[in-house]
Amino acid sequence: MPAGKLYLLPVPLGDEGNASEVLPETVARSIDFIDNYIVENEKTARRFIKAILPSKKQPDLKLSVLNKHTEVSQHAGFLQPCIEGKNVGLMSEAGCPGVADPGAAIVKLAHEKGIQVVPLVGPSSILLALMASGMNGQSFAFNGYLPIEKSDKKAAFKNLEKLSYDKNQAQIFMETPYRNNKMLEDVLATLQPNTHLCIAADITQPTEYIKTKTVAQWKKEKVDLHNRPCIFILQKMS
Repeated sequence: MPAGKLYLLPVPLGDEGNASEVLPETVARSIDFIDNYIVENEKTARRFIKAILPSKKQPDLKLSVLNKHTEVSQHAGFLQPCIEGKNVGLMSEAGCPGVADPGAAIVKLAHEKGIQVVPLVGPSSILLALMASGMNGQSFAFNGYLPIEKSDKKAAFKNLEKLSYDKNQAQIFMETPYRNNKMLEDVLATLQPNTHLCIAADITQPTEYIKTKTVAQWKKEKVDLHNRPCIFILQKMS
């Protein structure tokens, strides 16, 4: 029996109400023939599937939950349907699975087991922010979450600023939404005035906000980022 495939299913970056605007038809077509899923949250996954494909019968869905509480020993079982010849869909809570997302561990395991991995096109807040930033799209690095402790965070900012200048490289990072305002405050207090900073919040949503300014310019502007999904990009230009 041929093995099933692992489909990487993108989801909207916010409310699934705009799914038809940001996701290609291939996502709905794939969901139509997939009954087994690996998801971060069962409730939101079911809601997304219902929104994008109302005809899909919810009782047919078999969902395995993958999050920070999931034991590594459970991962192999999530891919067992593929071994049995069934397709499995992997979903993130927002955007593309496997990118800044726990699903990367499942994708790695799929390759080790010889299971074909099929990535589908969808929105990535990281790439969309970079596209709109005006910073170096030829050389960039995604640094994920920076340290929480203030002195460590300040050192990380200084290191990223130096890297961006030395390598002419855009440095991308993010923060937990409820700490965004504090993150921005610390960034502006640490970086040099002529360093460029892009703030990209609520990407693909009606409240989308994307601007690139120097640190000196940002200090003159007030923006509220509290509880808004946000990507930050910095680059010190030569």
